[in-house]
Amino acid sequence: MRFFPVLLFSVLAACSSSVDNNSDPETRADGSYRLNIDLAGSLQNPAFSPDGTAIVFTRFRDGYNRGVADLFIYELESEKLHTLLSDHIGHINLPGSSWNEAKGTIVFASTLDPHDEIFSIPATGTTGDEVQITSRQDLQAFEPTFSPDGQWVVFESHPIDVETRGVITKYEIDGSSGYVELTQSGDDCRQPNWSPAGDRILYQKKENGTWSIWTIDADGGEARKITPQTHSATDAVFSHDGDWIIYSSENDDVDISSIYKVPSEGGSPVRLTSSDAYDGAPSISPDGDVLAFESTDKDPDGSTGTSIWLKELSD
Repeated sequence: MRFFPVLLFSVLAACSSSVDNNSDPETRADGSYRLNIDLAGSLQNPAFSPDGTAIVFTRFRDGYNRGVADLFIYELESEKLHTLLSDHIGHINLPGSSWNEAKGTIVFASTLDPHDEIFSIPATGTTGDEVQITSRQDLQAFEPTFSPDGQWVVFESHPIDVETRGVITKYEIDGSSGYVELTQSGDDCRQPNWSPAGDRILYQKKENGTWSIWTIDADGGEARKITPQTHSATDAVFSHDGDWIIYSSENDDVDISSIYKVPSEGGSPVRLTSSDAYDGAPSISPDGDVLAFESTDKDPDGSTGTSIWLKELSD
């Protein structure tokens, strides 16, 4: 599949026209606008399709990070909504590289008994088409993404019923390489995403109460801290070309989380969204022109939830 930049531009233009004609209140001063998704609950974790024409996202039915969670696909031009998975348990994707072009599948975590494990499903699938990838008796798995060739998944691994002590772990889908731990069990590392070149993996690590973004060689080699210690950083993804890391941050310059980017080798952060709202869980379109993220005008914890927004990016 290939990306159609004209299509996504037309989606943005159509929305802008609608805003101008109808004074749509769901458009912000920073140019962000809310997607017209007619669905109750908390809409979170948008991730672009490989051709950039759709997003997959998680819907928590009972509020932000609460209750049963479903997976949906939303077509940006037609505004059609497709149910991917919806049953009695939780299915949760991660922003970034959760929708793989080589495999044509989407990877996610499910709360199916006895504990959370990693699954995949064809992007054209529906409930019943999911395939389990990981299976361990003493460890649970969250927040998976694909390697660019679709042969591996990387995820955070935790002891059963333990929220902390996350270990970034990769697993070859055919089972030939076993489970490969990339970070130390004494650390707390979460939310890994693979680089477009496949050579490095990013993740967030908690140190002295603050989350920072790190990268590590895909073979478990050199680990490198990317964001400054004074700059709490979570929910990170690589840009389409691997030159930048995009993430959500709370720091002294904002009242609530906003979206930032930083060079993938480290450097000075650049703010991408600017409002009084919470902005989190970003993804970037395959051509690098559009940012998708979840947002709400209040602290999301304990709220009814977030909605999904887009913002056109400038150089």
